[in-house]
Amino acid sequence: MTGLLDKLCARIAAEGPLTVAQYMSVCLSDPEYGYYSTREPFGAAGDFITAPEVSQMFGELVGAACLSAWDALGRPDRFELVELGPGRGTLMADLLRVAALRPAFLKAARLSLVETSDRLRKIQSATLKGAPVQPTFRDRFQDVPEAPLLLVANEFFDALPIHQFVKTPDAWQERQVGVNEAGDLIFGLGTAALPEAAVPASARTAPQGAILETQPAANAIAEEIGQRIAACGGAALFIDYGYLKTAPGDTLQALHRHRYDNVLAHPGEADLTAHVNFESLAAAAVKGGAAALPPLTQGDFLLRSGLLERAGALGSGKSHDDQEAIRDAVERLAAPDKMGDLFKVLAVTNSGLTFPPFDSAP
Repeated sequence: MTGLLDKLCARIAAEGPLTVAQYMSVCLSDPEYGYYSTREPFGAAGDFITAPEVSQMFGELVGAACLSAWDALGRPDRFELVELGPGRGTLMADLLRVAALRPAFLKAARLSLVETSDRLRKIQSATLKGAPVQPTFRDRFQDVPEAPLLLVANEFFDALPIHQFVKTPDAWQERQVGVNEAGDLIFGLGTAALPEAAVPASARTAPQGAILETQPAANAIAEEIGQRIAACGGAALFIDYGYLKTAPGDTLQALHRHRYDNVLAHPGEADLTAHVNFESLAAAAVKGGAAALPPLTQGDFLLRSGLLERAGALGSGKSHDDQEAIRDAVERLAAPDKMGDLFKVLAVTNSGLTFPPFDSAP
């Protein structure tokens, strides 16, 4: 048994089964045994490789979108540049390199990195050593000072805890994690049920045994960001893998040593994520008072932002092997069967504001 499995079993014995949200939270964030507290999740040595680690082009094009948003905001002379869950700091380093082409942008920017892991903060500080804007670390988004906002969240929402509900003859009952007689973690059903009014129309005819996911933690943060943008102006880019319309489905997954794993098999040793419901995320930001522009696939976002042109410039004069590596990165980031269609990009803005490469709100 792992240390966290012992801890989980003791908690379940004392308090009863955990919701899926509680299980995810403990597995990822336990200060003693949690995945993000004890492991390097990113890159070849970790369990997954994020888009900024695939190629510098990703962060550069996100930076170009931020520059466009700053222009659309009227180039405020002070604003908060924020990243939620900055990973190793790679995206922000690439973003700031592009931003250096606009000295006025850098002069106006105050950089906040929202990160709770002390271990990751040290890595981010090392990555950004010598960057033209130095970060202030924040525990929560609420700690970011009020000012016009430019915010980026790449693969942030997918790691926030979700709830799962299972269709039974009587109701959508909450899925829970318990322990069997052999000491293994198992799924079961609790007595709590999803209120009938909260069941989306797309799930009302679902068969028995179907699973419906809700994401109150992600939606709460999106609503807070929407409130800040409505009050102070700004824009936010939410980039994650997920789906555009609410529908039943089990998207909870575990990655362990670059392989998909049983989500109950290695608590604290595997990365747990769930697909993001972008319809729900956008609705939460709108509830906060912001506007949500029509989302793009990551492929469309990058291609509209000049991915092919940037790849050509980056490969100019390089060796054949370097050019092949750049082409491979373009395909991985933008091809429909790679990251291009699975990942979506949602832009949240103050009312009436739009910027390239996004279309106007419908």
